[in-house]
Amino acid sequence: MLSSVFMFLVFEQPASAQETKKEEKFRKNTIHINITNPLIFGSGSVVLGYERLLKSKKHSFTINIGVTSFPDFGLIENDSLKHLNKLKDQSGFNVSADYRFYLLKENKYPAPRGVYIGPYYSYNYFGNRNSWEVKTIAGPTIVESELKLNVHTIGFEFGYQFIFRDRISLDMVLLGPGVGFYDFKVGFNNNLSDAAKQKILDALNGSLAEKFPGYGVIVDEGEFKKNGATDRTTIGYRYMIQLGFRF
Repeated sequence: MLSSVFMFLVFEQPASAQETKKEEKFRKNTIHINITNPLIFGSGSVVLGYERLLKSKKHSFTINIGVTSFPDFGLIENDSLKHLNKLKDQSGFNVSADYRFYLLKENKYPAPRGVYIGPYYSYNYFGNRNSWEVKTIAGPTIVESELKLNVHTIGFEFGYQFIFRDRISLDMVLLGPGVGFYDFKVGFNNNLSDAAKQKILDALNGSLAEKFPGYGVIVDEGEFKKNGATDRTTIGYRYMIQLGFRF
C-alpha cells in the first residue's frame, strides 16, 4: 500500500510541474488574418490584426489594418455607354479596433478562448478611377470618373474565439450592430452634360447595387443618381472571421 502511494507521488509531481510550466507560458499575443474580406471584395483585400491580452487575463484589445478595394464591377456596356477598363486605379484601406471582455462565467477555458463582447470602431476607405466612352449625337466622348466612399462605424460586438493545439485560433465576430457614417461621391474630369452624367451614374449605381454588400442601406440611390453624391448616417454592422497564430 505504502509503495503504491509513493509511486503515485513520484509521478504526480512531474505532472504538477508541467501544469505550472504551461501556466508560465501563457500566450498573450495573437496575429490574425481576415478571411472574410477577400471573399466579399476579392483577393486584393488583405487585412491583418493583432490581439493583446491585458494583465487581468480576461480583457483584450485588437487592432486591424490592411488594404481593400471595391469589388470588380464586371462588364458595363450598352447603346450609349461603354466601360473602357475594369480596374484602372483601385485603392482603399481598413483600420479598426475593439476592446473585448471575455465572459469568464460563460467560458470553460481562459481568454482568449470563448465568448466575448465589447465596443468597436472601424474606418473604411474605397476609391477607384474609371474610364468611359459616352456616345452622343456629336460623337463619342472619353470621360474619367473618380469614385470615393468613406465609412466610419461605431458599435458593439458579440463573438467567439476557438483555440486549436494551443497556437491556432479561429476568431468570429458573430454580431456587430452599430451606427455608420457614410460619405459617397463621384467626380468627373471634365464638364459633361446632365444627360451624360446621368448615364454614368445610372451604370455605377446598378453595378454597385449588385456587387457591393449593403449598398441599398448605406446609399440613398435617388440622391446618388441625381447628384453623384450622398452623405448618410444609418445602421452599421461588423461581421468578421479571422485565422490566427498565438505567441
